[in-house]
Amino acid sequence: MNKKEIGKKLYKLRTELGKSRKEVAEDIGVSVSAIQMYENGRRIPKDNIKIKLSEYFDMSVQEIFFNDQE
Repeated sequence: MNKKEIGKKLYKLRTELGKSRKEVAEDIGVSVSAIQMYENGRRIPKDNIKIKLSEYFDMSVQEIFFNDQE
């Protein structure tokens, strides 16, 4: 998946939980601007952040970052 597709998926997961960018950022230990860049497809999280996001959304890293289906 490319950065834009990953960003769309992260945005969808966050909004489905009813969480703000600030809440997710605080919960996983990154800045709000980092979450914004991930969701806008301007940056892909480092591996340790991918793991934190997968745990946060209760999905595998594979499901979030490598599978094309939503």
